[in-house]
Amino acid sequence: MIGLTLFAIFLLLMMAGVPIGVSLGLGGLVAIALANADTQLWGLLAAPQNMYAGMAKYPLLALPMFVLVGSIFDRSGVAQRMVTFAQACVGRSSGMLPLVAILVAMVLGGISGSGPANAAAVGGVMIAAMARAGYPAPFSASVVGAAAATDILIPPSIAFVVYSVNVPGASVPALFAAGMVPGILAGLALVIPAIWISRRNNFGQFEKDLPRPPFWSSLGQAVWGLAAPVLILGGMRVGWFTPTEAAVVAVVYGLFVGMVVHRTIGLRDLYSIFREAAEISAVIMIVMALAGIFAYSVNTLGLADPVVKAVKDSGLGSGGTLAVLMAVLLVVGMFLDGVSIFLIFLPLLYPLCLAFNWDVVWFGVLLTMMIAIGQFTPPMAVNLLVACKMAKVRIETTVPYVMWLVLSFLAATVMVAVWPQLALWLPRSLGY
Repeated sequence: MIGLTLFAIFLLLMMAGVPIGVSLGLGGLVAIALANADTQLWGLLAAPQNMYAGMAKYPLLALPMFVLVGSIFDRSGVAQRMVTFAQACVGRSSGMLPLVAILVAMVLGGISGSGPANAAAVGGVMIAAMARAGYPAPFSASVVGAAAATDILIPPSIAFVVYSVNVPGASVPALFAAGMVPGILAGLALVIPAIWISRRNNFGQFEKDLPRPPFWSSLGQAVWGLAAPVLILGGMRVGWFTPTEAAVVAVVYGLFVGMVVHRTIGLRDLYSIFREAAEISAVIMIVMALAGIFAYSVNTLGLADPVVKAVKDSGLGSGGTLAVLMAVLLVVGMFLDGVSIFLIFLPLLYPLCLAFNWDVVWFGVLLTMMIAIGQFTPPMAVNLLVACKMAKVRIETTVPYVMWLVLSFLAATVMVAVWPQLALWLPRSLGY
C-alpha cells in the first residue's frame, strides 16, 4: 500500500507539472513518513541523510566539469574548424554535409558529455551551411539532433557517470570504454539513412558548387580540437589521471584553446560560461539529491523484490524481459531526460539486472543507447528541440526525416543487445 502511494504521488505531481526532482523527493518523503508512523518524525531524518548521500560521491565531481567543457568548446570555435576539416576530407556531393555533421558530432562527443551542448555546437555551424547547400531546415535539424545523441555514448559521458554512482560494479573507466564501439556503431548507422534521404530527395543540389577547403590548412586549424579526445581518453588509459581529473584537464585545455590559440573566448565571456555550466550542474545535482530519497524509499520498502519476482514468474525469460524493457524505455525516453530516467528506474532495474545475471556494464550501455534514442525522438526530444530552435522550424516538421534516423539507431541498439561483446570487448581488453 505504501509502495502504491509512493508511485501515485510521484506520477500525480509529474502530471501536475511539478519539477521531476521535487516529485521524486516528495513521493519518497511521504513514503518514509508512512513507513515510520510509529516512530513519529524520527524516521524523516533519513531524508536529509539520503539527499546528502545522493550527491556525496567522488565520481560526481566530474559532472560539473564535463558540463563546463561542453560550454567552453561550444564557444571556442572548435566545431567550425572541425567542420571545415571534415569538408576537406569528404569532398562535395549530395549527402556529404550530413555526413560531416555526424562525424563532427562524434568527435565532439569525445570532448563534452552533454548531448544538448553538442547539438548547439554542431547546429550553430552545420544548419546554416546545409541551408546554403540546399538542404531543407527540418532535415538539417533532424540530422544534427540525431548526431548529437552519440555524445552520451562516446566517452566522456555524463550519463555514464550518473549510472556508475548508482550501480555497484560499474566503474566509470569500464563504462567509458564500453561506450566507444556502440557509440561509433550508432554514428555509422545514422550515416546510412542521412545519405539515402539526401540523394533520394535530391537534397544538397548546390553543395557541389561550394568551394572545397584546402586539406592541410584546415587540418592545421582543426588539430587542437582533434587532439582533445586523444588527450582526455589517452590520459585516462595510460594512468596520467582519473576520469574526474580528466574532466578538469579538459576544462584547462579548452580554456587554453579558446583563449590563447583561437582567441574566441575573452575574459568577459568567462562569467557567462561559468554561470551557464553552474546552472546546468546545479539542476542535475539537485535532482540527484532528491532522487536519493526516492531510491531509499524503494529499497527500504522492498518494492523491487515483488517486481523482480513478478517479472521472473511471467515466463518472458531474459530475452523477452529485455525486449519489454527496451520498448518501455523507448517510450519513456520521449518524455524524460537521461539523468531522470536513470534516477527513477535504476532502483527497480538494478535488482532485475542481477536476477537475470546481466553484465552491469553492458546493461548500462544498453540503457544509455535507449536514452540516446529518446533525445531525438519527438515529442519531447531535448537534442531535437535545440536543433529545431536553431533551424527555426517546428519539431513536428522533422518527423518524416527523423523517424528514419530513429529506426537506424534502434537497429544499432538491437545489435548491442544481441551481441553484448560489441560493448564488452574493449573494456575487457583494457583490463577494466
